[in-house]
Amino acid sequence: MAIPAHASTGERIWYYTFRVICGCIFFFLIAPIIVVIPLSFNAVPFFTFTEEMLSFDPAGYSIKWYQDFFTNRNWQGAVSNSFVIAIFATLISTTLGTIAALGLSRSEMPAKTLIMGVLISPMIVPVIIAAAGMFFFYSDIGLASTHFGVILAHAALGTPFVVITVTATLVGFDQSLIRAAATLGASPTVTFFKVIVPLITPGVISGALFAFVTSFDEVVVVQFVGSYQQRTIPWAMFSGLREQISPTILAVATLLVALSIIMLTTVELLRRRSDRIRGLS
Repeated sequence: MAIPAHASTGERIWYYTFRVICGCIFFFLIAPIIVVIPLSFNAVPFFTFTEEMLSFDPAGYSIKWYQDFFTNRNWQGAVSNSFVIAIFATLISTTLGTIAALGLSRSEMPAKTLIMGVLISPMIVPVIIAAAGMFFFYSDIGLASTHFGVILAHAALGTPFVVITVTATLVGFDQSLIRAAATLGASPTVTFFKVIVPLITPGVISGALFAFVTSFDEVVVVQFVGSYQQRTIPWAMFSGLREQISPTILAVATLLVALSIIMLTTVELLRRRSDRIRGLS
């Protein structure tokens, strides 16, 4: 928004100062990510810019680290585990989170504040504490070091995101639509699938994307409750930094940044679609 023509000198100073502060914060957050991207094309196995790269010499750039990622069995095994675990964890968390949000949206639901607090607690409790608790619990019931155990753990971490996004979508939900559907003879099941689901779909998909990213990016819990057979991409990156530093890690980081940008763009498009459906824009 442009500054008004009648703004005072102090307002003009604050207008430009605020934008400078925002720009500095944005640069502080984005600069480390931007640096990683060109380093992933380094022709030599260094984590620094070489003279050839700084002079934009084509000999200083290479895609061999990306080739290593797509041909290395260890990395491909981690990719397979990450997608399998994230997909199933997302399905579970999306189902449970949507059901919980629908229940919490009902006015007659007792102790809604307490239940909401319990549901979003995985977002508040430090991950290391949750991971340690899951490890001892899973060890007692025999789910430690299994894919199913890791999937359930990641589903628990992703469910709060689904609950929050679907609940936010339901805030503007017009309850008169349900009464109108019932008046026209629609059963509760038909009303749910024909009226409620289309309106909350953007929120559900947004929550599912957040749950997927949470599972795909998680490294602490999987190290506690999983084993080498459940090794994911973040685990492989963390191990690579400790054991064998390779620019392949930078290539993987660049691909993950691209994946995150795609998902965030999708979430924003879904948010705008949800606002249009509800008549907010």
